[in-house]
Amino acid sequence: MSVNDPAAAMVDELTPEQLLFAIAERRDRAAFTILFRHFAPRLKAYLMRLGAEAGAAEELAQEAMIMVWRRAETFDPAQASVGTWIFRIARNKRIDALRRERRPEFDPEDPCLQPDPAPAADGQVERGQSDERVRAALKTLPAEQAEVVRMAYFEDKAHGTIAEETELPLGTVKSRLRLAMGRLRKALREENPTL
Repeated sequence: MSVNDPAAAMVDELTPEQLLFAIAERRDRAAFTILFRHFAPRLKAYLMRLGAEAGAAEELAQEAMIMVWRRAETFDPAQASVGTWIFRIARNKRIDALRRERRPEFDPEDPCLQPDPAPAADGQVERGQSDERVRAALKTLPAEQAEVVRMAYFEDKAHGTIAEETELPLGTVKSRLRLAMGRLRKALREENPTL
């Protein structure tokens, strides 16, 4: 666009609405340049008043103007003026940037996301021995006590559910569990007095 270009001079005299329609209808670069020169500095100042740093405000203003170029045909003068529409785009860009800042990046090295280390071999052996002692102690329980222990601790059922399924009073279920746990503790202490 040269300084003496009559088409450029004509574009300079258009209103922002006419400029936006020229962009929407013909992808008029001269119209966009004028619109950009008018609104970009104002958007930057507005975004800085909203709390954005100068560099970020300039980047957001440019992103907003790119959106104006891409979405010019969606502008509806019945809904808002050109200025209101462009400033709303800039404000939405700022909100999106704030959301990205507040949502932390995924860090694959975060200790919370790392798998637990494999248990040491001696720990696995000890756990296996402990499991075997508990299984042996469970075999010493009367059948009705073993059943409520199995339902409560291995099937993770609530005492009320056990009472319903076994058709026993809730107090009986609790008594059997209490007796069973006492017998298990005694049997495990006899086998290993340090418990």
